[in-house]
Amino acid sequence: MKSILITGFSGFVGKNLSTYLSNYFSQITPLSLRNSDWNINLKGDAIIHLAGKAHDTKNTSDSSEYFKVNTDLTTQLFNAFLESEINDFIYFSSVKAVADEVSEILFEDIVSNPKTPYGQSKQKAEQYILSKEIPEGKRVFIIRPCMIHGPGNKGNLNLLYNVVQKRIPYPLAAFENERSFLGIDNLNFMIKEILQNKNIESGIYNFADDEFLSTKELVKIISSVSNKENLSLAIPKIIINGIAKVGDLIKFPLNSETIQKLTENYKVSNGKIKSVIGIKKLPNSTREGLEKTIKSFIK
Repeated sequence: MKSILITGFSGFVGKNLSTYLSNYFSQITPLSLRNSDWNINLKGDAIIHLAGKAHDTKNTSDSSEYFKVNTDLTTQLFNAFLESEINDFIYFSSVKAVADEVSEILFEDIVSNPKTPYGQSKQKAEQYILSKEIPEGKRVFIIRPCMIHGPGNKGNLNLLYNVVQKRIPYPLAAFENERSFLGIDNLNFMIKEILQNKNIESGIYNFADDEFLSTKELVKIISSVSNKENLSLAIPKIIINGIAKVGDLIKFPLNSETIQKLTENYKVSNGKIKSVIGIKKLPNSTREGLEKTIKSFIK
């Protein structure tokens, strides 16, 4: 395999993945779906479809936009793939395409029940892909990553980092949760293994690091790496939930969805992808990946 086409090339994952894969493949090419002629003379060995509308936690986006981008564009791209001579199609969906809450551990065979337009748009794209017969010689992968982080990422980890730096006490230490993270280095490694190993069969694969961590533990790691005192506070949950309801009404950052994301249990199994790759552990531990990300904030 030599030529890899990547949509969403300019995004956080796209930049990191393209740089990483360039060490193993001779040609990494951006594929912009904004160009009207993107589907003309589509050639390559694999398509990695990263482009999409991300989840808006402030809920200010029009619901229809999620379906236009995450569902309709994916459908068009997948149809073009089926008609092309390209062998592999890797679609980056999301764990949120199947579940907004996880009571135990999320496996690939869960019955999908997304609640948000973001998750529903990703689910519909998955359903379309799975409804099509795959021609002989082609492989199709649906990747469901959990929360991705790494150097250059400006998501919730950066928000928590700024809280620690400003010596604002983390108020949610009363919540005991376990959740999965996905370091960009582990993501890159798993995609490279899929592309290189033709014995890995088409299917749905969760992407997550090996270990689970609580948000409270995450704040401790951020404090330790940045040499700041851990000022976490265990404010009673009933008070926090009251603040969240007020935040919902006045569009305050500390709203119900933000608190849920910070305190929810969301454990994702990565056993299936490790099994087909043939490994027991991913290259980087959860803590190692988080420490690398946090150090990049300091720089």
